Amino acid sequence: MNLKSKLPQLGTTIFTVMSQLANEQGAVNLSQGFPDFDCSPDLVNLVADAMKKGLNQYSPMSGVKELREQISRKQSEIHNSDYHPDTEVTVTAGGAEALFSAIAAVIRPDDEAIIFEPAYDLYRPAIELFGGIVKSVRLLGPDFKIDWEIVKSMISSKTKLIIINNPNNPATSVLTENDFLELAKIVRDTDVAIISDEVYEHIVFDELKHLSISRFPELKERSFVIASFGKLYHITGWKVGYCLAPEPLTKEFRKVHQFNVFCVNTPVQYGLAEFLKRKDEYLSLSGFFQKKRDFFINGLSQSKFKILKPKGSYFLLADYSEISDLNEFEFSKWLTVNHKVAVIPVSAFYDDPPEQKLVRFCFAKKEETMEKAIEKLIRI
Repeated sequence: MNLKSKLPQLGTTIFTVMSQLANEQGAVNLSQGFPDFDCSPDLVNLVADAMKKGLNQYSPMSGVKELREQISRKQSEIHNSDYHPDTEVTVTAGGAEALFSAIAAVIRPDDEAIIFEPAYDLYRPAIELFGGIVKSVRLLGPDFKIDWEIVKSMISSKTKLIIINNPNNPATSVLTENDFLELAKIVRDTDVAIISDEVYEHIVFDELKHLSISRFPELKERSFVIASFGKLYHITGWKVGYCLAPEPLTKEFRKVHQFNVFCVNTPVQYGLAEFLKRKDEYLSLSGFFQKKRDFFINGLSQSKFKILKPKGSYFLLADYSEISDLNEFEFSKWLTVNHKVAVIPVSAFYDDPPEQKLVRFCFAKKEETMEKAIEKLIRI
């Protein structure tokens, strides 16, 4: 049988490649973005309680009502933006499924979609899988600032989607109010939909405030907002997220969602619904991760890496130009094999990568894990 690939240029994701290499080499894995510490035992107990109560069958396709109501409440209280829990909130199998389903709901063959690179590696292949054409805006360090005039020049009658990621992984940048005002000008009087990937919304630093796209009515009406409980509660393996969107967009989103996963793990949803009532758990997240960020930055200050101080997410970019002339992928492999610390090359987040000599570290780790990595890195 000769199966013609729909994604012929696509290989194995860089996260899998580097994590596998880290395991083979016994390296400290600061590549893939997952915590190495436990989630709250109270959350585990709440999920176990739901299981013991017999809440183990299919949930409604849109998600458990109690969870949708708590999500709606949270968005209203934090971002002053209302979404009806029955018609505008959908629980998904992680942020990735939400992104995939939103892209599938919008993109038809030959539609154009604008993304900003460095970009999370799901965006491009999902767009191309449905016959879309990716138009990428290249952002460069150290600030990865968007030139909205370039974006404006890329809009055409074929443009159907713009994807933003705020806070940005891997750039660790945060959008400002002016960014949203410029975006609003660009999409005004068009049929361009927006996907706002906000999975790191509660991880911003130095008194910065995360601005959800849902705060801006003109943008909200055309936007899918994507969030992740994996990032919120250190439960990436549970794969639960959600999508917020106005009712007309949600209707199209759910047409895909229902035939993609249909519904999400039921007892986990009940546990999350109860745990979401504890507001301090997510309101304290920025402070929790800022301590980890500052600990890691302080340790790396003794090394030859030049730090790009992150504004958001639980990643940190570092310039290694004083250490090596290798390209980013080869340096990442060299660092993993020879110094036993695994990282991600930032070039992996571009289709046509610039050579910036940047690698991405994940600091969602225990202090002892970061200490082990720091000890190895400062010897280089």
